[in-house]
Amino acid sequence: MDIKGSKKNEGTAQKRSPFDLIFSQIQRKKSDKGKSDIFQVNRFFKAFDKGATKTTNAKDDEVSDNRPVPGDYGDNGNEEASPREEEHELDSDTSGWWKVQQFMEKFGKKAEIHFINLNSCGLTANGIKELGSLMAFLQDAEEIDLSWNELVGGSIMLLTPHLCHVNRLRILSLSNCGLTADDAGALGEALQHIPNLQVLDLSWNGELGGALSRLTQHFSINCELKSLNLTECSLKAEDGNSLAQAISKMSRMEVLELSENKELGAAIKNITEELKNCSCLCILKLRSTGLEQDGINSLSSAFQYWPYLLKLDLSCNKATGGGFCEAAARLTAFKQLELLDIHQCCLSRDDVKALTQVIPLLSNLQSLDMSSNKSIGLSSEHLFSRLRFLPKLRFVNISNCTLKKESFAGLTEASHYLMDLQMLDLSWNKCVGGNLKLLSETLKTATGLQRLLLSSCNLVTQDLAVIASAAQNGHLEELEQLDIAYNDTVPDEGWSLFFESVSSLKNIVELDISLRPASSRECGPWFIHLLSNLVKLPKLKELGLQRWALSTAERQQLSRIQRENNINIHFD
Repeated sequence: MDIKGSKKNEGTAQKRSPFDLIFSQIQRKKSDKGKSDIFQVNRFFKAFDKGATKTTNAKDDEVSDNRPVPGDYGDNGNEEASPREEEHELDSDTSGWWKVQQFMEKFGKKAEIHFINLNSCGLTANGIKELGSLMAFLQDAEEIDLSWNELVGGSIMLLTPHLCHVNRLRILSLSNCGLTADDAGALGEALQHIPNLQVLDLSWNGELGGALSRLTQHFSINCELKSLNLTECSLKAEDGNSLAQAISKMSRMEVLELSENKELGAAIKNITEELKNCSCLCILKLRSTGLEQDGINSLSSAFQYWPYLLKLDLSCNKATGGGFCEAAARLTAFKQLELLDIHQCCLSRDDVKALTQVIPLLSNLQSLDMSSNKSIGLSSEHLFSRLRFLPKLRFVNISNCTLKKESFAGLTEASHYLMDLQMLDLSWNKCVGGNLKLLSETLKTATGLQRLLLSSCNLVTQDLAVIASAAQNGHLEELEQLDIAYNDTVPDEGWSLFFESVSSLKNIVELDISLRPASSRECGPWFIHLLSNLVKLPKLKELGLQRWALSTAERQQLSRIQRENNINIHFD
């Protein structure tokens, strides 16, 4: 289910039909009666031209049917607009669309009927004011994206009074716009003019903290809003309570993103109580929101009310450690869960034990991130050995979990069954060094593997030999990212062995072999193999070589390859 809105397709942009210009010239030469007849034909072509890109949404059709059209009968049902009035309205409409085109071209954008895309355009208050004046000519707009224009903060009230012209608006994105408390109030007052709004993105607007009520107090009962993004808005506990009141009016809520609001955890109980009424919820992101053990327990009490949940992100809430013992069992309510992110949650051994019993039951799981939970490595290997029961698993991140050889062996054995594996991150687990041969079978079966991350794993020559062999045998044809940085333990012969076969990685985009920050080391004979094979990697865009001590000649050779092959090479 994708409720993020309609796809942005510049190819759907519509221009005035050439018939408009032809008939406009004819109109000036005809009598009044002739003008009227011609206008009816003109209007037919205009409607055909502009209507070609309209959506088939039932509500859109209803709005379209009720909108006055030049030449339609008036309210009394028996009066027709005069040809002179009709021609004036047409000329005005054409002139307005020309102004829209000129405005968008100033920012290197293409004018579209349904999508106003001014993302990252350096907009200022003057630009917002001009955009507001053009809203009357953009009545078919369904999406407005003004994100990443930090200078418009404090000027949104120049735009909001004109939103009454775009009552079809479904998506409004204002992330990282420097919004102020006054902007929040103005936007709230404008909500009544855009009753069909379904997606509202206000993320990365830090000044909304403490002022969210100025927006949410205007939410109407049973509002249409389905997606609300307030990531990193410095929200406080009182904002959380205001949000809870707003959620009580949003029974159609499908996506709620509140990550990076560190004080919000204090209000999670109130938020959870209202979320129980949102049975359509499918994405909930609460990363780094100050959740504690009791907060996880309160939240998990609502799991049974969200049967369609697809993504759950509770990561970077370190105080939740020990709170998953009870919450873990409730995860089984999510029959369709595809993503579970609980990295950096300071999981206790009891938490890991409880999750070991539950995670294998999440049969639709595609992405699992349990990284930076060191207790996982101290527990038995049973959790990873049971990943074999998750056949749809594509993304596995267990970096920095202090894995032991036994738990790593359990993981590699289970990974044989993960035929759709696309990303495996084992970084910062020292036990991988010298034992990568246990992963050999997985590298053969997971033919769709795109990202393999082995940074700081104490790799040695035989480990790179495993990667080189898999590459030469065509088992890593889809690999796009390989991170083997911070492995100072690899000797020169290991790097030579690797770079002799690196040309087999035809789809590699990112490759990192950088050394640790405190290290420095001269390149060995393998540097020649590196140079000769770089030009054989047509898709390579990023190469990490930091902390390798390069001679002047070596630097010049890399700079030439960087320039001629458009590769961004990072070296000191």
